[in-house]
Amino acid sequence: MRQLPEADRDALRIAQDPDFPRWLQQITQTGGCAHPVHLSGSITTLDGETGEVLRHYDTRNEPGERLLVRCRNRRAAVCPACSRLHAGDTFHLVRAGLTGGKNVPATVRTRPRLFVTLTAPSFGAVHRAGQTCRPRRDGDTCEHGRSLGCHNVHAPDTPAVGQPLCPDCYDYTAHVLWHAHASKLWDRFVIDVRRRLASSAGIVQSHFGRHARLSFARIAEYQKRAAVHVHAVVRLDGPDGPTDEPPPWGTPDRITRAVHASVQRVIVRTPYSPAVGELELTWGTQNDVRVLNADGDGPDDDAVAAYVAKYVTKGASETGAGLDHPLAAWADIESARVSTHVRTLMRSCWRLGDLREYEPLRLRAWTHTLGYRGHILTKSRAYSTTYAALRVERAHRLGHGEMSDAVTERQWRYVGSGHTPGAARIAAGVAEDIAMNREVAREQREASG
Repeated sequence: MRQLPEADRDALRIAQDPDFPRWLQQITQTGGCAHPVHLSGSITTLDGETGEVLRHYDTRNEPGERLLVRCRNRRAAVCPACSRLHAGDTFHLVRAGLTGGKNVPATVRTRPRLFVTLTAPSFGAVHRAGQTCRPRRDGDTCEHGRSLGCHNVHAPDTPAVGQPLCPDCYDYTAHVLWHAHASKLWDRFVIDVRRRLASSAGIVQSHFGRHARLSFARIAEYQKRAAVHVHAVVRLDGPDGPTDEPPPWGTPDRITRAVHASVQRVIVRTPYSPAVGELELTWGTQNDVRVLNADGDGPDDDAVAAYVAKYVTKGASETGAGLDHPLAAWADIESARVSTHVRTLMRSCWRLGDLREYEPLRLRAWTHTLGYRGHILTKSRAYSTTYAALRVERAHRLGHGEMSDAVTERQWRYVGSGHTPGAARIAAGVAEDIAMNREVAREQREASG
């Protein structure tokens, strides 16, 4: 008789366990998380005035004496269930800063708002999608004897897209160091926009905060050439933030001019290195600034929020621009399943990380992201709500919130993570069912709305 596969035998064992109903309830509460965290401990809620025990929970009464909680990984390749939740939270976080909600007034929709895209500069000619990369003159070659152009029209999903025409001409060092300084370049850009707005309005630059506040939410996304570019929602408020109207001089046109000027002006210099020298890092020339109008003329607010939410759940491995986990040794680079272009960037990152002048950049620790050290999504404090606030709101909505006059004592201990093969299969089925139910509910809302 043929033996069942290990995952099937394990799933059958779990389903026959007397505690299976409660275990399945825990799996469902995590949304079918693919890599849940296992906790052991207790939580006690006391009356803040009398000390009376209002509620007590202990994992000793749970299957395996443990509680399963979400891993909260944003990457769809790691955990589809938690990435969907993270994408939903990102959508609401970005949308609240555009249209209001989540304790943000609806008046923000009438504020000056821009959708800005900033790119990295060119580090060398690459194959492009949808068009030929023609040289200036037929037969032109680089110093390494390779053609300076490509006469093929590549489809967007062609592996050649984003790969250098000549790897020997490509400036891998500048690419890696640009990534390592991209967050600083963004910070300098925001500061310069504020200064230019102040100067154009006749205000002392250091007094800008007394008149207005520039808020933003930005996401970093890898292009086909494995270089990060930035999408950002930028909004101008009064000095107190979302509840305060901006000054009359804060028009979309003035902010747009300030953004264009700052993109061309901002420079970040790398630490001097005897091996590399000092590089001047700037933004690229292929940038875009679009005004978000409340009357619907321009990009739709929900579409912008959905766009950001879509890309925030993608890991580096999904875009083909790196890996989702740190690398411990050079051998890990050589065995990684990446393109030759990305592997060369990783090698450059590892080598540069060995130079003393670049130690603060921790390039070896960030080799898997090609030197990029920033968060995928960042926002200014006053832009909108936070992920933590959204989680608290969801807990209250599901009845897991705490009473305002209560005192809570928690004692938790980490005891493991992940699933057995059979549990993973069951959890994946739960996650698929939840996703399908949400899709059906969405379609029904759209049909009735």
